[in-house]
Formats: sequence, C-alpha cells, structure tokens
Amino acid sequence: MALTNPLSASEVGTLWLTYQEKTLILRILEYFYETGDDRRAKNIVGGLWESLNSYVLELEQLFQEQGMVKPVGFTKEDVNLEAPKLYDNGFDVMFVRILKEVSMGMYTMNMNMAYNNKVMKIYEGLTSTSQRIYMLATQYLLEKGILSLPPKATMPKTTEFIKSKKYQSGFNPFAEKRALNDIEVGILHHAIESNNVGLQLITGFAQCAKTPEVKAYFVKGMELCKKQIKMFEEILLDSNIHFSATSGSTVTTSTVPPFSEKLMMHCIYLLNGFSITGNAFGTFFTLRNDISMKNALIAKDIFFYGQEGMEIKIKHGWFEEPPQMEDRMEIIKNYQ
Repeated sequence: MALTNPLSASEVGTLWLTYQEKTLILRILEYFYETGDDRRAKNIVGGLWESLNSYVLELEQLFQEQGMVKPVGFTKEDVNLEAPKLYDNGFDVMFVRILKEVSMGMYTMNMNMAYNNKVMKIYEGLTSTSQRIYMLATQYLLEKGILSLPPKATMPKTTEFIKSKKYQSGFNPFAEKRALNDIEVGILHHAIESNNVGLQLITGFAQCAKTPEVKAYFVKGMELCKKQIKMFEEILLDSNIHFSATSGSTVTTSTVPPFSEKLMMHCIYLLNGFSITGNAFGTFFTLRNDISMKNALIAKDIFFYGQEGMEIKIKHGWFEEPPQMEDRMEIIKNYQ
C-alpha cells in the first residue's frame, strides 16, 4: 500500500544526517557518563542521553514506516566504556555545550527543509532539548569557573550612523584602526572559546589514535586550532582588550582510546563544518576589512583540512554514503 505522506529527498537527507550525529553523540555521552565523577555534570549528560535516545528510536521507527534502511551510524562498537578518563575538570559539560551549539544550527537548517508534520515535530523537539541543555551547561560551567565571560560592555547612550567607508578600513598597517565594535568582540570571543575546546578535544584524540595517518591528522588539527586562537587574541590585544577565553579543562595522560577512530574522525568532520559556518558568519558581520579577510583565510584552511579528513575516512571505509537519487542515465543505458 502506498504511503499517504512519504518523505521528500530533503527530509531523507536531513534525517540521515541527524541519525549520524545523534548516534555519535550518544556514544560520547555514554563514555562521559561512565567516567564522570561530578553528580550534577552526570545529570546533565545523562538527561541529554535519555532525550536523544528517545529521538533516535523515533527516527528508526520512521525509517521502518517509510521502508528506508536504517543507517549504520555509530554503535556500541565505537565506544570503550572501560577506557580511563581522557579529559578532566568539566570538559564533558563544556563539550556538550559546543555540541548543542552545533545541533541548534543544524536543526534550523533541517526544519527549513522539512514538509512532513512528523519530521517537523522531531526537529521542534530536538531544538527544545538543545536549548534547555545548552542553558543548563552554560550555568554549570559559569558556576564552576570553567567558562570565561566576554568583556563587559560600555552601554551606548546615543545612536549613531556610520558616516564613512573608513569604518571598514584596517588593511593599512600604518594607519590607525578603529576600536572593535561589540559585535566583533562577541564573534572573536566565541571563536577563541570554540577553538580552545576544539584544541582540548583533538589533543586527546591525537594522544590515543593508533593509526599513524590519523594521529598526524589530529596533530595538524591541533596546530590549526592554535593558529586561530593566536590570531584572534592578537586582534583583541591590538584593541587593548585583555582577556583570554579558556576552556578551563585539561587532557589527562591516558593513551587508551575511548572511541573508535571512525567516530573520532567523524566528530572532527562535524566540527569542521560548524567552524566553517561560524567563520562565514564572522566574515559577513565583521565590519573591519582586516578581520574579515583573516576570517576568510582561516575558512580556507579549515576547508582544506576537512577535505583531507574526508579522504582519510573514505580510504579506511569510515564514511557511510548518504542516500542518493536514482542515476537515470545509468538506468536508461542498462535497459535492453
């Protein structure tokens, strides 16, 4: 019997991506919960696991109803719950917070491509979960002193309009640059904060990766994170803004991998995509041309780094192929 409300190609694609991301996050949360020693942090991690697991089950039921094969995603084979702590001092909640940032952006994009009522309700529920966990994680990290606040702002007392294109200037190293506006400070702070977390994450991955090619890839990612942190901090210091957004967490000396290399590579693949999106936002909404250019150049580095990671994933058989449309010309050529 024909389905009364079949999924469109865009919905199949976004649900497939969602399943990949959610099953990856579940495996990471299982490890964090197993190795956690702070009850409040474990409650945040465990609460998110329960919510996401229910949506994964709902996705699997929807796939079955639609006659769609369930993706492989990430399974119990991709996590080692007996591995000792790889990260300490609140990294679990810090990373959960970053994951929820990524998720909120993805759900907005996915909702924009949804037409099926069931699919829209899934993304509505996932968005609500992400916002709730993001706020819980932020509050926890601030109370623990792990998360650094952006600089305090001087409240504007009047409104002004930009009077000259000099407002955008910044290329000339001998000319005086204008002070950063609050939007630019926020973008730079967020970039430093995200890269600090990324640096901690990929340092742990580099420590426990066994395949030389994968280890070298993670080490290269460490250097890319450092490059971004240094560049953004220098821009702030040039404007006499003295602060550094640190994650406050540490990587232990463990070299026992808690995750499969397939999972670790895909995790970095997801964060690369998030980073490119964030750089695009920063490039557009930064009104000083020297900062916009630096953002664009970093985006190029991230893009090529991501391409290298995709090649490694394909080479080792770790890149699950997304659902695709029929190759009509191939069907026509094969028809006798």
